[in-house]
Amino acid sequence: MGFLWPAGLLLYGLVPILLCTYVWMLRRRSRERLRYSSLDLVAEAVAVSGRWRRHVPAIFYLTTLCAIIFTAARPTAALPLPDNRTVVMLSIDISRSMRATDVVPTRLDAAKAAAVKFVRALPRGTRVGLVSFSSYATLITPPTADHDQVVQSINSLQVEFATAIGDGLLEAVYALPGRPRLIDLSNPYATPALPSRPTVDAERLPPAVVVLLSDGQSNRGVPPEQAAMVAKRLNAKVYTIGLGRPEGTFMELSGHSMYVQLDEETLKEIARMTGGTYQRVTTGDDLKRVYTRLGRLIGWEWRPVEISGPASLGVAALFATTVAVSLLWMHRLG
Repeated sequence: MGFLWPAGLLLYGLVPILLCTYVWMLRRRSRERLRYSSLDLVAEAVAVSGRWRRHVPAIFYLTTLCAIIFTAARPTAALPLPDNRTVVMLSIDISRSMRATDVVPTRLDAAKAAAVKFVRALPRGTRVGLVSFSSYATLITPPTADHDQVVQSINSLQVEFATAIGDGLLEAVYALPGRPRLIDLSNPYATPALPSRPTVDAERLPPAVVVLLSDGQSNRGVPPEQAAMVAKRLNAKVYTIGLGRPEGTFMELSGHSMYVQLDEETLKEIARMTGGTYQRVTTGDDLKRVYTRLGRLIGWEWRPVEISGPASLGVAALFATTVAVSLLWMHRLG
């Protein structure tokens, strides 16, 4: 809570003065009653029956005055506002293990439904894109404010083969505005290496977020830790989601049993290195909740906003109540 005109709060100095004046007037009236014995008896009877009720109108008027001073100081409060500067990339694992049915109906179907809910939760105008990864990473939809287009791309995802978490992360980072390619992924046989010196000023890059979901272990492409270093250097915060159980599970694939296991430690390290968070989910409902929570967190910025307007409405309601109580009190006395 803050104020655009804090000097206005000095008017609260009038409150003790008014209180002292009110007490002085009450004592003065008590002294005047002593001249008339019969009136004194009546006043004593009234005081016994409603000693505190006679102060109700004064309390309301004083409260209204305090509210007016508060509003005059132009209060501000931190409120979540859409931050259209932020760009969000979704990176979703579509490896064969996403066919597993331990998450109903399948891991991939649950991931797609949750990702759609995530996109719907983003503020209007936020640019969001989509990358899928299996043996390699593919940029399906570059960052766009057309959320319907992204939703269609999510619904079209199909299962492929291996798991290249590092490539999925890098492709998402490179799709962000202003991010140069520090590692060349065009030659799968080359040894990836980061340049010794930064080629871009990360502080001048627009804020960006990558939400990466995987259910397995990386067995292709760039090491995930090295991809996380690139994301950190290019000022991209990565939120990772692990789908499945760390102890792993068996699934049937083309008549064969295949063991799949979630690499939690790698996903945790990616999030830690880039300033994001890691969440593990084992059900479709949990996955939807995590994505929805991220959708309400990402793309919003807490900024101080003047709330004098709503405060004025409260003052008006309080003033109307004060007048009504005063009229009712005067009617009872009459």
